Formats: sequence, structure tokens, C-alpha cells
Amino acid sequence: MHKLECSAMCAYGENWCPSETVRLVARIIMKQRASTERTTSERLLLLTEFESHLDKLDSEKEELNQSDIASLHHFYSKNIIDLPDNQALVELFGQVNCNGFTIEDEELSHLGSAVFPDVALMNHSCSPNVIVTYKGTVAEVRAVQDINPGDEVFNSYIDLLYPTEDRRERLIDSYFFNCQCDECTSKSKDGAKMEIRKKLSSPPEPEEIRTMVFYARSVIEEFRRAKHYKNILSELLEMCELSQEKMGSIFADTNVYMLHMMYQAMGVCLYMQDWDGAMSYGEKIVQPYSVHYPPYSLNVASMYLKLGRLYLGLERKTQGVKALKKAQAIMEVAHGKGHHYVAEVKREIEEQN
Repeated sequence: MHKLECSAMCAYGENWCPSETVRLVARIIMKQRASTERTTSERLLLLTEFESHLDKLDSEKEELNQSDIASLHHFYSKNIIDLPDNQALVELFGQVNCNGFTIEDEELSHLGSAVFPDVALMNHSCSPNVIVTYKGTVAEVRAVQDINPGDEVFNSYIDLLYPTEDRRERLIDSYFFNCQCDECTSKSKDGAKMEIRKKLSSPPEPEEIRTMVFYARSVIEEFRRAKHYKNILSELLEMCELSQEKMGSIFADTNVYMLHMMYQAMGVCLYMQDWDGAMSYGEKIVQPYSVHYPPYSLNVASMYLKLGRLYLGLERKTQGVKALKKAQAIMEVAHGKGHHYVAEVKREIEEQN
């Protein structure tokens, strides 16, 4: 598989630009042709048995599928003889889009995408009782809550920071179901996630809050797009700062929309090597994250990890070790004590002794 993809890559040189999904589908096709035996992640479910939800796709998603198919033909047709017909490819792209996993490192930086059919059998909950992590090409599933015999095992498909309405919209858009988990039914965390700034001269009217929520969602989407076309980091940081200033007239700093833009600002600061700026944002984010996310969240662990490494780089040893130990405690449950990410954090802590 690597040889075929490498040949395609070399043929196009600097013009090689298939999307991650297209590359994954190409690898799946090559793997299926190389062997008809079940893989180690297909002991319960074959990839070909995945749901594709083609009947639920809107015109925009159908167009994206066709664009990916065209890209697959463009970049791989010379290296993969007799690609499947259009309908088979529509089905395959639909299956991958609904069942794929995002692979990330210990700081949740994006590494790639993959499919694990057996792991994909798990249903979603916004209060999951397991977490999926990765070791090489293997997906590992670990409990983060007590699970009794007969209990269903639930994973989370999405980022759980956001309030119920946002999570449900994301799940409907990407996975085509309306979540009815305990957290979505009770909305128990929505009050804290949508906290309003205290000590305002007068409480904001409901319409003012709705308007600000609409603005927050809009600016989050605007920033997501801007990251792909704005090359000047200072402009991205300004977007973050201006949006925080506007939202801060109503929202508390612990409000998830404020935290979202703080996190983006922290990322920009890291790219700019503004270590003090990144640390300042991280300090504002980490405690609210611990409240808003479920126990043993990788999002919380990664924030402690980033902060710990920033502190050590800025020669704040005591704070650095403390943050790294908090990251380690979460990672030992989520990744397992034997994972190389945990070993790396332990090594960083020991070096400070």
C-alpha cells in the first residue's frame, strides 16, 4: 500500500493534495484488494457492513462526496487499476465519513484518520463510560466509569465542551441522529457552560443572550475558515481578542464560547512563540475545562500537559511539575499506565528532580 501511494505522490510532486478522507479511502481499496481476510479490527463487524446514511445526505454533502470521488480518480487512477464504480465509491465515502476516527497525539494535535469497525459499533453518549485512544495503528478502549455486566458501552463521537443544543446539531449534521443521552435530556451542565457575567449593571434580556450566542457561533465558524486563508497570525489573534471583548460584555470567562476563542488564541500564541501569552490563556482555560468536560477527559489532560510544558520552558518548575502530574493522572486512566505518552510525561517530571 505504501509503495502504491508513494508512487502516486511522487508522480504529482508539489501538486499532490488529496484530502485525508480521499487518502484513507484509497488505502481501504488497496487493502481490500490485497487481502479478503478479516483484519484484527473486524472481528465483530466488517467495514463493508458500515452504515453510510446515503438517504440522509443533503445536496451539499452529496456534492462533497462527488468532489472526493473526482479527487480519488485524479490522484490514484494511474496507480489503482479499475477503481470501483461511482455508486460503490459513494457508498464507501459515506461509510468512512460516518464511521471514521480522528487520530491525535497527547496534546490533541491532529495526526490523521482511520477506521476501526469493531470500535465503531459503540453508540454515542455525551457522558461516555469509555474513552478511545491509540497506540500505533491499534485503537484501545478503556473504561472511565464503573461498568456493570449488561451495561451498554458508550463512546463520545464529538467534542463535549458545548451546550446541549450545539452538541445535538453537530450529531444530527455528522451522524444523523438526535441524541437522547442522560446529559442531553437533563441538560445538567448547560447552566455552567452558558454562564453570564456577574456584576453587570442589569441582567441581559433573553433576546440579548440569543443574539450573542448567534454571534459566538458565527465567529467560531468565521475563525475556522480564516485559519485556511489568513497567513498573518497577528490577524487571527486579533479576531480572537475582538470576539472575546464583544462576548465578554455578556458572557463570563468560563462560558464555553469564550473558552473556545481563548483556546484558539492560545494556539495562535504557540505558533507565534508567544509563550507568556499562551500560558496566560491556558491558565484561564484549564479549570473551567475540568468542570465542563466529563471525568478523565483527554481535552483536560492535554491542557494540563501544554501548561506544564509551558511552565517548564519559562523556568516555573514547581507549577510545571504540578500541571504535568495532573495530566499524568488522567492519561494513566485514559491511555493506560503502559502507554508511551504516559512514559514520556513521567520522564519529563523525573527530569525536574
